[in-house]
Amino acid sequence: MNRKQFLAGVLAMVAAPVAAQDFAADGAAVAEEEAGITPETTRKGPRDPHKGAVTNLPIPRFVSLKGSEGNARRGPGLTHRIDWVFTTSGMPLKITAEHEHWRRVEDSEGMGGWVHYSLLSGVRTILVTQDMAEFRDDPETNAMVSFQAEQGVIGKLLECNTDWCRVNAGGNKGWVLKTALWGVDPNEILT
Repeated sequence: MNRKQFLAGVLAMVAAPVAAQDFAADGAAVAEEEAGITPETTRKGPRDPHKGAVTNLPIPRFVSLKGSEGNARRGPGLTHRIDWVFTTSGMPLKITAEHEHWRRVEDSEGMGGWVHYSLLSGVRTILVTQDMAEFRDDPETNAMVSFQAEQGVIGKLLECNTDWCRVNAGGNKGWVLKTALWGVDPNEILT
C-alpha cells in the first residue's frame, strides 16, 4: 500500500462519522419542522415575515449604498464568496433579508447578495428608469417641465404622494411620476 492509498483510507474512516452526524442533524431539523418548531416560532413566538429579524424594520425596504464600492457576498459573512460589486455611490438598493450585521440586497436589475450593514445608508435615493423623464414644478401632468433626466440618473428622494415623487437630481429639484423611478414602492407615501 502506498502513501496515497493509506491517506485515502484514513480520510474515508474520518468522513463516515461526519456524514452520519450531518444526516442525524438533518433528520432532527425535519422532525422539528414537522412538529411546528421553526426558528420563527422559538423563544418569542411567531415573527412577522414582513419585518426584519434584526431591526424589526419593514422587509422589503429601500436604502442606498454609502460609499463608492460594496461587495455583495453569496452568504452573510466574510467567508462567503463575493458574487457582485456595487460601484456607484448613492445607488438605491432593496433590502430583502437580514442576518446579524448583514443585509441581503438587490439592485434595480435584481443583482445583489449579502452586504455588511455599515456599507448602507438610510438616505433614500432613486434611479430614473425612463429615458428623458420629465421633472415638473408641481405634481401635475400639466405643470411646467423644469428639467429632464436620462435613464440611469440617481437622485435623492425628497417626498412622495400617491403618484408623484419630488427628487433632487444633481441640484435640480422637481416632481416626477413614480412609474419613471426605481427605489420607491408604488403605494409608498413620504412626507
